[in-house]
Parts: sequence; structure tokens; C-alpha cells
Amino acid sequence: MDTAARTGRLMTMRAQPGRGAELADTLLRVAEGLRGFPGCELYVISRDHAEPDTVRVTEVWSDEEAVQAALAATPADSSRPSISDVLAMLAGPPERVDVVPLGGVGLPAGTDPVDRRAR
Repeated sequence: MDTAARTGRLMTMRAQPGRGAELADTLLRVAEGLRGFPGCELYVISRDHAEPDTVRVTEVWSDEEAVQAALAATPADSSRPSISDVLAMLAGPPERVDVVPLGGVGLPAGTDPVDRRAR
């Protein structure tokens, strides 16, 4: 796989006061809906230990087209949360940092540049 096309995002979301656990649970349900979605390589939800109303999402996608397809997709299961469900819990807009994932533990085998050098 060409890591040059790979795209990643580090998202920080701050829930309305006292709704951090609810936001994290909702995002875990979003992540479950992405299991097996074409191009989704990593989608990890983390809750900030020091700020329980802050939730972070670490995403790795095969390319930007996969990201856009996921954002445009209607959840196959109507009980899955939508983007608007998530946004309704936030105290403000999410913060996004775009990154270029290079490899490491947790990504599919053969995508780490170190792995390729050993072959």
C-alpha cells in the first residue's frame, strides 16, 4: 500500500459540561459502524484523563476519498448515531489536525516503512 495517499486526522471534541461520557459512548458507536468500512484503517476513541468532557479521535484512512465516502454514507443501521447527533453534544466546533500516517503499531501489516526495509 502506498502510504503517500494515506490520510489521518486527530480530532479533539469538547462535550457540553458533564456530557463527556455520553460523547465518548456515541463516538464508540460511530466507530463500531465503521468496522469494515472500505478505507478505514484505524478509528480510535480516547477520553482525556484530566478533562473528562474532552474526547479525542485518531483516524487513519487509505486516502481522502475513503474519508469523504464515510462522511457521506448513511449508517446501515438506523440506530447508529449521525454526525448531527455528535455535533449536538459539543460545546463548540471540533478541532482537527490533518496528518500523514507513516506506520506503526496498530496499522495493517506491511504499511510500516520499517517493515518494508526488512524485506
